Amino acid sequence: QVQLVESGGGLVQPGGSLTLSCAASVSIFSRYNLGWYRQAPGKQRELVARITPGGGVNYADSVRGRFLISRDNAKNTVFLQMNSLKPEDTAVYYCHAERYSGALEYWGQGTQDTVSS
Repeated sequence: QVQLVESGGGLVQPGGSLTLSCAASVSIFSRYNLGWYRQAPGKQRELVARITPGGGVNYADSVRGRFLISRDNAKNTVFLQMNSLKPEDTAVYYCHAERYSGALEYWGQGTQDTVSS
């Protein structure tokens, strides 16, 4: 069973930055597609950013140019660096790992990020 543990969330002012981390409990982490999703109150969960084992990335239009996803396979960790934060970025952010087109997938417990002055 894979466990994903997020950290780094919190309260930040508009225009500020936060970096989220997600540590996995499995040594084959490097073989998984990794992603960050978020869910704001009253809204559906949405993909924010995704990174493949080979390092290919894609981003939601709303965060492209402001957020950066990266991974450190040696440390079984994926990061989400969030810059120029806006109030509409306020959400619970979830770490996600999957293989085999979602046949295997795991979620973190979520971390609350609030952007407010």
